[in-house]
Amino acid sequence: MRERLDNGTELEVVRVAGSTRGLVVAPDIFGLRPLFDDLVERFAREWNMTTIAVEPFPTESLSADIEPRFEAVARLTDDRVLGDLAAAADLTGCDDVSLIGFCLGGMHCFKAADQGIFDRIASFYGMIRLPEAWNGPGQSEPLPHVAASPDPVLAIIGDLDPYTPPDAVSDLEATGTQVVRYADAKHGFAHDASRPDHRADDAADAFARVGDWVRGY
Repeated sequence: MRERLDNGTELEVVRVAGSTRGLVVAPDIFGLRPLFDDLVERFAREWNMTTIAVEPFPTESLSADIEPRFEAVARLTDDRVLGDLAAAADLTGCDDVSLIGFCLGGMHCFKAADQGIFDRIASFYGMIRLPEAWNGPGQSEPLPHVAASPDPVLAIIGDLDPYTPPDAVSDLEATGTQVVRYADAKHGFAHDASRPDHRADDAADAFARVGDWVRGY
């Protein structure tokens, strides 16, 4: 169901009675929508975790077109985005909280690595380096955050993803971060079955790995 943080940021929330571990979801660049409503319900049900997804553009009024959303990323600030993710973690009511993110949200997973909020983090094809067009005054590079605290992080990467080029993936691996790479997979191959680049077998494998990871196994 839809809720809001005190600052107005919109959430999708599914609470699981008796859950001891919470999960915060950082959506892709298209934000909260029925796809993420379904994912939140799925994660809560399958993984037995109170699950909360957080709208990444709470102060913007954006269409579903990609171009204005790309432009809007540069106006985001790490303080607001990471603060909202931390507030959602508190809202789960759980002592142990994990974070999972996709695309833009996967990049924010990397930036959250050294915040001390999430004990397990899974980034699906998050940008390892901040794209030049997104380099606004409130943004920082993702990699130094991971390098400072790689142990909580699991990165899911498609080898053909232009947003995670091989040299950037090598830099990520050099931090000690656990990286699972899928040959022939492109950007966004796992979480949206409607995408032409969706790979069902790779998606199933990735979600099985991530499910174990975020549950602390």
